[in-house]
Amino acid sequence: MSILQVENIKKSFDNVEVLKDISFTLNKGEVLSIIGSSGSGKTTLLRCLNFLEFAENGRIIVDDELLVDFALHDKQNDASLRQKRLNFGLVFQSFNLFPQYSILKNLTLAVELLDGVKKKDKEKIKEINQRALDLLKRVGLEDKVDAYPCQLSGGQQQRVAIARALMLSPKILCFDEPTSALDPELTGEVLRVIRELRDGNTTMIIVTHEMNFAKNVSDKVIFMADGIIEEEGTPTELFDNPKSERLKEFLSSSLKD
Repeated sequence: MSILQVENIKKSFDNVEVLKDISFTLNKGEVLSIIGSSGSGKTTLLRCLNFLEFAENGRIIVDDELLVDFALHDKQNDASLRQKRLNFGLVFQSFNLFPQYSILKNLTLAVELLDGVKKKDKEKIKEINQRALDLLKRVGLEDKVDAYPCQLSGGQQQRVAIARALMLSPKILCFDEPTSALDPELTGEVLRVIRELRDGNTTMIIVTHEMNFAKNVSDKVIFMADGIIEEEGTPTELFDNPKSERLKEFLSSSLKD
């Protein structure tokens, strides 16, 4: 069953076309990895899906509901934009945790603001805190609940960022190069958490430069080049039997690195 349909997304910056008519579908519970060289449009696509950038054209449909038709969209007067964003959770490559708040508060803040929770709403606060504790346990950080981001390693901060994204129960969890800011020895702990989420039937889109990880964890892989989908298919199709010369060259270079 299709949970996401992306149709004909086009995006330009200063008259340079970064995304050129991008279309794909994703089924519930599937993991899609997006690979490609720097500048191919991967992160811009992810940002358009999360409404951090606005395309000039194209449609995004989630659970058969039209979220946006960019050609008709007036972002200045879209009061429902925040609600639309809740369909997606985004984990940034640089963590983006709030340094002034504890790990627990980093997880609970957005939920409390969205729900209009007041200090007097003790039962609601208790419920939100328990959900945060459950998620921290899920990513192996239940002992860091009172710590601050500066007291955590990069891998631990990224695991907190994953738990925070899950707090709002997004339909689709997106990762933008989740290990690119980490030392090699910390990469494994983050990739393990993502594997566990996959086993838990979480629908995910992962922009990644980790080719072996993409091959092993994905149901689908998209290879982007110069703003287009150059090739897409199963990991076996793309990694073991690439058709386009661009993909062959990319894989040869990536695996060599």
